[in-house]
Amino acid sequence: MPSQNLPTLSPNEMAWVSYQVSEFIRKQRTQYLPSATPLSPEQKNAMRPFFPDAILDSARLLTLIGARIPNPDFYDTLLSFGLDAAMLPDFSNSMAAVTFQDVIVSHEPFTDRLLFHELVHVVQYSKLGLSGFAVKYVEGFLQGGGYEGIPLEINAYHLDSEFAAHPEKHFSVESEVQSCITAGKF
Repeated sequence: MPSQNLPTLSPNEMAWVSYQVSEFIRKQRTQYLPSATPLSPEQKNAMRPFFPDAILDSARLLTLIGARIPNPDFYDTLLSFGLDAAMLPDFSNSMAAVTFQDVIVSHEPFTDRLLFHELVHVVQYSKLGLSGFAVKYVEGFLQGGGYEGIPLEINAYHLDSEFAAHPEKHFSVESEVQSCITAGKF
């Protein structure tokens, strides 16, 4: 259920915001990719029962030290649309990690659970494409009442919780994400 603090955007505003989100993701990926590294053999082994090799081979990781991902420049325009600044995801302060397609940038050391969560997003990007992911993220944010209501995030948190509770119980993240797409849950 949408929050009372979130405005209803026109179709043109929705398209503009989705485009801005996809451009932010694309630019951040381009910036961080040269410094990012492949998963270690240990990380791949821990994640292999859940993710296809193609995802594990393509994903790149970077842990920032003494730096933070900046908030997007378009946030000022979102405020002019009536969005509450406190509702917007704060990349520069509160996010543990952010996935930019296949490049995962973290503000803290990677644990298996953090890596798992972010790899779910890599799978979501691979299924939806950059533009599709951005549209679903924006729609989910507005319809779900903020970050906690974004179906893409709900899916990633649900799956990382399953992993954390029962790491010995293997399942296919790719199949789980595809089921959500097929069912129209995103």
